[in-house]
Amino acid sequence: MLLQRIPDAAIRRLPAYLRWLTECQQERVTSVMLGQATGYSSEQVRKDLAYFGAFGTRGVGYDVAALREEIYHILRLDRGVRAMVVGAGHLGTALVRYVDQGHQDVQIMALLDSNPAIIGSQVGSLRVESVDRLEELVHEFGIGIAVLTVPKEAAVTVADRLAQSGVRAILNFAPVAVCTHYPDVFVQPIDLTLELQALSYFVGQREQHTL
Repeated sequence: MLLQRIPDAAIRRLPAYLRWLTECQQERVTSVMLGQATGYSSEQVRKDLAYFGAFGTRGVGYDVAALREEIYHILRLDRGVRAMVVGAGHLGTALVRYVDQGHQDVQIMALLDSNPAIIGSQVGSLRVESVDRLEELVHEFGIGIAVLTVPKEAAVTVADRLAQSGVRAILNFAPVAVCTHYPDVFVQPIDLTLELQALSYFVGQREQHTL
């Protein structure tokens, strides 16, 4: 089945399944168990996995080790996905340090910035490189994913450079749309301000119910 026909939402749920399966101590699990552990219905679990093949047996469930390996392969994590972070501010450096703590499914190979005061400094296992080397480092390390933590004013230009250099997926923390002219580049926007504003609605809903 072509990947393009699989809903983005289904793909986004796979890492949650993989995380739980990695920590699971049992040899077999059911869709009910997997759904309860990750916050989804058993029907949703079965539907998501069915997009990629038949991994379980009715009445028996899923072999944990086999399903874990299948999802790992589906997400292409077995191919050594390499990423770079552009923007060595508080968020960018925090992400690098987090990955340095042992989260190696996706390897961050480079950390870039435009500030001469921090270029050359060490963050975790990485030396901050000049953003002028962006294209060079994308090709040198075979970067497939970029994390964009630059100011809004620089995001569009930097993202275009990433797309032109061959990066095909961008996690964008800047509050602006990027790569709008590059349909073959997948962009995942994460605006923390918008997320917090949306969460305030649910706080308000709960407060209404307690009045």
